[in-house]
Amino acid sequence: MIDLVGDGLLTLRKGRIRFGKHPMPPLGAVAAVGVLVAVLAAAAVPGLLTRTDPVAVAPSDRLRAPSVSHVFGTDQLGRDVFARIVHGTGASLSAALIAVAIAVIGGSLIGVATGYLGGWTDQVGMRLVDVLLAVPGLLLSMTVVAATGGGTVELGVAVGIAGVAGAARVVRSRTLQLRASPFVEAALVSGWRKPTVVARHVLPHLWPTAAAVASVEFGQAVLAVAALGFLGFGPPPPAPEWGAMVADGRAFLAASWWLTVVPAVVITLVVLAAYRLSRIVDGGRRA
Repeated sequence: MIDLVGDGLLTLRKGRIRFGKHPMPPLGAVAAVGVLVAVLAAAAVPGLLTRTDPVAVAPSDRLRAPSVSHVFGTDQLGRDVFARIVHGTGASLSAALIAVAIAVIGGSLIGVATGYLGGWTDQVGMRLVDVLLAVPGLLLSMTVVAATGGGTVELGVAVGIAGVAGAARVVRSRTLQLRASPFVEAALVSGWRKPTVVARHVLPHLWPTAAAVASVEFGQAVLAVAALGFLGFGPPPPAPEWGAMVADGRAFLAASWWLTVVPAVVITLVVLAAYRLSRIVDGGRRA
């Protein structure tokens, strides 16, 4: 324990700050929430963060290093990198949220059905999950996007389908634990029907697990959407998208590092924040 102020007023112990006798949230949790709030704000109201047109070309300002006038510098066409990151947040997060909804809802339905009903339902459901897991997620996403197009919705659907299997396995594991719990067995002995038991005793206890899965899936979806954009499967130019920005900056990496490094750092921070949030909602374990 480190006394930051003296007299025990403000102390630091194992990553947690205490103000007197009152513990404050872990620093990692505060940072994670701050990052996610910032990107959500950028996606919802980008005009509050920047009024610069993200697609406006200014040849006289091309490849300018980060400065007061251009916080993250400019790209090879003179477009402001900060404005493109802010306005690209909407597309990246929209696709990621669509993917999370598909993965969590689809995975939860499969996981609850296979975990609680067992028998042939479990056999068929888990064989379907095994098939999905046998195909690399990025390859599956690329196949779906190639068949449906590269819009935001199509990206979200493709990444979401690839995430169903992982979510199903986690939810099934938790459902098996709940099915063997005393309160579920007591409800069945009392004559309750299985749908009623699931609705009143299983689903309410699955919310923490589903929330943790959603947080992890969100981080994975952001990374997958960026990877697809990097490979050219995202929104068409000149629309800003994080993965495409990383790809566009590769040719200028030696002299203009910010074109690649800045969007890559943003992607990394969002993914790490999502993973940290999953630990918070899944029992508040410390980093």
